Amino acid sequence: MAFTEVNENGIIYMSSTKLGAKNAFTTRAGGVSTGIFASLNLGSKIGDPQENVAENYRRVCALMGAGPDDCCVTKQVHSAEVRIVTSADRHPVGARVPYEADGIVTAERGLPIFCFTADCTPVLLHDPVASVAGAVHCGWRGSAADIIANAVEKMCSLGAKPENIRAAIGPSISVCCFETDADVPEAIDRWLGPGSGTYYLKSNGKFTVDLKKANAIRLMRLGVPEENLDISDECTMCLHDKYWSHRYTKGKRGVQCAVTVL
Repeated sequence: MAFTEVNENGIIYMSSTKLGAKNAFTTRAGGVSTGIFASLNLGSKIGDPQENVAENYRRVCALMGAGPDDCCVTKQVHSAEVRIVTSADRHPVGARVPYEADGIVTAERGLPIFCFTADCTPVLLHDPVASVAGAVHCGWRGSAADIIANAVEKMCSLGAKPENIRAAIGPSISVCCFETDADVPEAIDRWLGPGSGTYYLKSNGKFTVDLKKANAIRLMRLGVPEENLDISDECTMCLHDKYWSHRYTKGKRGVQCAVTVL
């Protein structure tokens, strides 16, 4: 593992040293929000006062050397849509995102790109040779619809090559806590084929699912070398004091991000 915990200007985040580009997987710590959103909430539409969210964005964007209105973000709908973004897509905090895409990729330097999670798997991608990056929200629906392949394809359209791509698969709900009905394993079988070893039947008839491993397998099948993968061993539900967990809080929570910049 090459994830390290960083405390920068009071913001505690995880960073992958393997990715090769500046990156952060934020935690709950280091913001100004209060109550159930304490303290580093990055969700604009969930009831947290906008001035708090804006200040939280300002702090996170400063880590990337940018202002709070100088980044690109996802509008997540659990789809497999991936969008190429440029500085023309920069998003003022609190404004409506004019597109739906659970993944974004860019070749533009100095443009931070974000995706957001509260249990789903965030994946940051970087080709240091072609200088192309991606931020991908990999919930189970988007994963099973092959969003990670769409992200790699879009990166390759900008000059990236799978053998040069590095991937950081960040903190998310892990196999220890991600209990599902049969629909999720069935979707994974359609995606990866039977026998992927990414889910396990429990004695209660439910399944536990390893989305981090599933996306890692898919990346390797796409040509990303295993040694280029960095997989967090942290579970957002187990570590609900450190990370936002939708399941643990039953939806009463903030939002964290994965962000990178070329």
